[in-house]
Amino acid sequence: MGVALGHGVGAGVLGMLALIAVLVAGVPLATGASAFTIMDRSMEPALPPGTLIVTRPVDAPRLDVGDVIAFTIDSSEPTVMTRRVVDLDRTVGGSVLTRGDAPVTSVIVAPEQILGRLWYSVPLLGWVNIAVTGPLRAALVPAVAAAICAYIAWTVIARARRRRRAR
Repeated sequence: MGVALGHGVGAGVLGMLALIAVLVAGVPLATGASAFTIMDRSMEPALPPGTLIVTRPVDAPRLDVGDVIAFTIDSSEPTVMTRRVVDLDRTVGGSVLTRGDAPVTSVIVAPEQILGRLWYSVPLLGWVNIAVTGPLRAALVPAVAAAICAYIAWTVIARARRRRRAR
């Protein structure tokens, strides 16, 4: 019973790690989407800090009021903001007016600043995204790989010992 429970827990942990890897890196890479982490409270309660959002590229004319978009504040800076579209300018310029869900100021966004429209979001997974892509990446990825290898080795050794005892 205890061995089966250990295998079940181990398989569950391995499955969760695989799911996290797919949501953080696999899906965006395979579909041309981008993953970002919500860092401020401007989109609460819908998207609290630490939420992973995945956006798909979109042209400004295809946006609708209510869409959540990610955009750059300034093309010379890597900072990305996430806000909800509250008004559209259907003229030649095509700018959109955005505002956070929490009380924040409005931001006018030019079409060339738009990185994408929200595709899906996963609460708290943004913190994992930061760890995987941030300065801890160099240590975290090998540590996770070593833990998975250690688990596999432990499982193989434990199974071999049980077989010997059964003989």
